[in-house]
Amino acid sequence: MSTNAALPAFDPRDPAGIEDLLTDDERAVRSSVRRLCADVEPHVAGWFEEGRIDDPRALMKQFGDLGLLGMHLQGYGCPGMSAVDYGLACLELEASDSGIRSMVSVQGSLAMFAIWRWGSEEQKQDWLPRMAAGAAIGCFGLTEPDHGSDPAGMRTRARRTRDGWVLDGRKMWITNGSIADIAVVWAQTDEGVRGFLVPTDTPGFSAPEIKHKMSLRASVTSELVLDEVKLPGSAVLPDVCGLKGPLSCLNEARYGIVWGSLGAARSSLEAAVRYAGERTQFGKPIAGFQLTQQKIVDMTLELVKGELLALHLGRRKDAGRLRPELVSLGKLNNVREALEICRTSRTILGANGISLEYPVMRHANNLESVLTYEGTVEMHTLVVGQAMTGIAAFR
Repeated sequence: MSTNAALPAFDPRDPAGIEDLLTDDERAVRSSVRRLCADVEPHVAGWFEEGRIDDPRALMKQFGDLGLLGMHLQGYGCPGMSAVDYGLACLELEASDSGIRSMVSVQGSLAMFAIWRWGSEEQKQDWLPRMAAGAAIGCFGLTEPDHGSDPAGMRTRARRTRDGWVLDGRKMWITNGSIADIAVVWAQTDEGVRGFLVPTDTPGFSAPEIKHKMSLRASVTSELVLDEVKLPGSAVLPDVCGLKGPLSCLNEARYGIVWGSLGAARSSLEAAVRYAGERTQFGKPIAGFQLTQQKIVDMTLELVKGELLALHLGRRKDAGRLRPELVSLGKLNNVREALEICRTSRTILGANGISLEYPVMRHANNLESVLTYEGTVEMHTLVVGQAMTGIAAFR
């Protein structure tokens, strides 16, 4: 069928026209987060270089004011927005920096979700409104120095006493740990793995910050040390026992990564295209050489495919049809391809690609962490492999 209607102009920022698949409300959410990130972005390279955020509590308050904290949760001061809204927000946040998106993800998808899904009504009323506003900061203690992919082997222990519980153990690589007001800590008990809400001013609790990182430098990362931490009986999350508690939270965070990783990829690709148009060699911009165009096109294809996959998973999540295996599929593909886009973008920038004057190497370094946190490549591969074959190959 022929038509005389004018075709829309080609948009290099949206080469596949994915914009047409979003609603007006979803575009408005994305625009709001993008405006906030425009204020953050001028500072991120400096934070990365210094290995610190100037005022993380103030930044978290800004996130709360915009409704980004627990934005996909219902009630208790949470905005109750869609999974796609949350995904778009993660993409824009990570286009600034993975560490910035991690702050929001850990607060909303790990700490707040654990309380929202598994906490008592009293715990929800006490913590969620303050956390949604950014007035209280949470962290999530699952990973240990010797137990990452196999959380069932955790050594942190909680034992019952006449007055409540006593916790002993260590957690490692905990985002927000040193600035948190409340820590959701998972521990072995005689009943199985249980979750505990640990106010960070409780005697015996400390959270020394981890230094000398080469990735996620614009992020607070800590060790949690629990030395005879005494808690009342009301500190335990009452509605879950076993690994399904922490794993359900990880699934929420992984979903955000499916989207967020694409933000880092988009930022790097845009930097590479811009640089290729400005950098002249052999008498013309390097964007005019076939090999450079092939790199740009290959990166564009992978970014578009990742965006379509993320949007599809988001629609399924909003429809209540998103299985954990699909989240593994999305995280495995999108982070892997995003990292390759960053690496390829660096080759276009040449030596300038390693400079913090450009975002590319910073994004690549960050994605090395994103590649392995919330489930390594190996673990997500085996999750999808088991789903495809029906055979568990974890052991």
